[in-house]
Amino acid sequence: MSAEAHRYAVFGHPIAHSLSPDIHAAFAAQLGIALDYRALDVAPGAFNDAVRTFFAEGGHGANVTLPHKTVALALADVRTEAATRVGAANTLTRRDDGGIEAHNTDGSGFVRDITERHGFDLRGHDALLLGAGGAARAVAWALMDAGVQTLTIVNRTPERADEIADAIGEPGRCYTRYWDGLDGESFNLVVNATAIGVAGGSFDLPTSILKDHSTCYDLSYGAAAAAFKGWSLAAGVRPDWFRDGLGMLVEQAADAFERWHGQRPDTDPVYRELRQRV
Repeated sequence: MSAEAHRYAVFGHPIAHSLSPDIHAAFAAQLGIALDYRALDVAPGAFNDAVRTFFAEGGHGANVTLPHKTVALALADVRTEAATRVGAANTLTRRDDGGIEAHNTDGSGFVRDITERHGFDLRGHDALLLGAGGAARAVAWALMDAGVQTLTIVNRTPERADEIADAIGEPGRCYTRYWDGLDGESFNLVVNATAIGVAGGSFDLPTSILKDHSTCYDLSYGAAAAAFKGWSLAAGVRPDWFRDGLGMLVEQAADAFERWHGQRPDTDPVYRELRQRV
C-alpha cells in the first residue's frame, strides 16, 4: 500500500444507504491502493460549498448521487461529452490546474453490466425505456451508442421523454410514446428507470409489449426493484432474464475508479460479494 491515502467521497442526500464506500474500498484493496473514501450527506443548498471545500482541502475525486447530479455538472470547470449530453454528472475529478472536471459513468456502467456480465447483445434490438430522469437520459444515450435498432421512451410526463428524444436527434430510431399508448408495440428489452419502485405506484403496462425471450432490467436493485420484477415475472419474463441494477452500480463505480487511478479493478468478485448481501 502507498503511504498516503488520497481523499475521495460520495455526495448525496440521503447517503447512509450507499454501497459506494464498500465498493471503492474493495477495488483499492484489490489493487494495493491506499484510499480514504467517505459518504458525505449534504443537503442541496449546501452542495456547492461542500464540494468546493472538499477539493480545496485535498480531495482528489468525488462520486455524486441524488439529488445533486445536475448541480454537479453546473459547478464544474470542465465537462466531458458524456456529462454534457446527459445533462448531469456522477463523477467529479480534481484537475492538475486545480479545476474540477465533471463526467458521467451511468451509461457506460449500464452497458458494461448488461453486455459483459449478462451477455445481452444490444445491437439490432428494440428497446423500451421507462422514465426520463437523469439516469434514464444516460441510459438512452448509451443504448443508442450500443446499436439498438430502435429506442422508445415513455414517461408519465411525456414532455420529459420528448426532451431526451429531441436531444438524441435520431427520429428514425428514437421515438416517444404515451405511457398508455403502447398497445401493438413489442420490445426485446424493457428498462425501468422510473422511481415507481421507491415512490410507489404500479407498472400498468400491457404484457403484450414483451416478445418471446424479452429481457427486463431495473436500474434499481434490492427492494426498490421488487415492483418491476413482480410485473416482469407476471408478464412472462423468465426469472433468469430479469436483471437489476446492482451490476450497473459496480461497473459505473469501476469506470470512475479507473478515471481516478489509471487502473481498472476486477468487478466480478465485488459484484458477487454484494449480490450475497443484497
